[in-house]
Amino acid sequence: MTVKQFLILMAVCTVFCAGAWLLVLFYLNPETTGILGFSLFYLSLFFTIVGLLSLLGFFARYLFTRNFPQFEQAHMAFRQALLFGIVVVLSFFLQAQELLSWLNALLLVLLLSIFEFLIVSLRKT
Repeated sequence: MTVKQFLILMAVCTVFCAGAWLLVLFYLNPETTGILGFSLFYLSLFFTIVGLLSLLGFFARYLFTRNFPQFEQAHMAFRQALLFGIVVVLSFFLQAQELLSWLNALLLVLLLSIFEFLIVSLRKT
């Protein structure tokens, strides 16, 4: 799969996920829905964030830095969008459960930053 095909597929999937998120947002009542409704909300939000940030991250890297090949830039953008999506969705979930505090948010960001650092450092060897 070429980078162009990847970007087109990612854009199409992101539009579908954003549409699914909007459908869940407008048509499901949070007071009457069960765990399935909340799961659909968080999953569609996660995939929308990951797709959107992957595309934005790739295009930002492509415009401003050309140190790496395009496939490597797409890989880095997707990995970082995935980690940021995890931070956002887990923060929303913790806030919905009234468990989000500055300490929890800091620990979550720190944990995923260490994970990113380990991935980058292991790839260099």
